[in-house]
Amino acid sequence: MLLKYAAPLEQIDYALPDHRAWVEKQYERGLFLASGRQVPRTGGVIITRPMPRGKLEALLATDPWAEQKLVKYEICEFEATRTAPELMKLNEAVLQH
Repeated sequence: MLLKYAAPLEQIDYALPDHRAWVEKQYERGLFLASGRQVPRTGGVIITRPMPRGKLEALLATDPWAEQKLVKYEICEFEATRTAPELMKLNEAVLQH
């Protein structure tokens, strides 16, 4: 999914520690696969494991940035049909889902 900042960077940065803690929790739960800032810094990107859209939307609503209306999420669903050899385990997990 894509995150688009909906507030000045000062507000984004102020709430960044809470957002990072939330992101870390999703990695611990095994839900997130990759994440980071966009360049230029206008938002971010998160790649998740496959899950029902309703579950994903409910999860995103718990992000402190979303709760404070600092970001807007754009969900872009896709099915990975091919990956680089380094990502073969990911592709196998997706195909088993």
